[in-house]
Amino acid sequence: MTPRPYLELGYVARAHGIRGEVAIRAFDPGSETLEAVERVRVRTRAGEERDLRIEDLRPTPKEDILAFGGVETREAAEALVGATVFVYREDLEPPAEGEYFQGDLVGLTAVDEAGQELGRVEEIWATSEVPNLVIRAPGKPELVVPFADDFVPSVDMAGGKIVIRPPEYLEER
Repeated sequence: MTPRPYLELGYVARAHGIRGEVAIRAFDPGSETLEAVERVRVRTRAGEERDLRIEDLRPTPKEDILAFGGVETREAAEALVGATVFVYREDLEPPAEGEYFQGDLVGLTAVDEAGQELGRVEEIWATSEVPNLVIRAPGKPELVVPFADDFVPSVDMAGGKIVIRPPEYLEER
């Protein structure tokens, strides 16, 4: 599986003020990625893509307030609302051994330890200390699995697979 040149980070939530600033919400609320890069790629709801240089960044508890070069009015900022925000892989430090960019996990085929296909990683919910993988397959119930060693014994990025040890949700009676 060839990695994509950029990783999905979040979205433009709203315009902020009258000088063209926007509020960006990262899918991982604890992400400090925007502090490490100088540019992002945005894809508007209409599908238009363009690179934007970060001129200013102010983190807040819920979102990051950004000023982009060339986006100088509220109207220009409002045109970006709803746009998906990506960062370039080449602008980031590569993950350490045994670590992964969360966006790279989306799309992997999930299998159990016996090799039986469970579905595909469709989303990642970063709603707690440990991200949760959302695995879906046609005709099967959605499976939500913590991305922790107890539940994910191995990840084969090259092979496009992730081995899952699903948590037991039902109490034995």
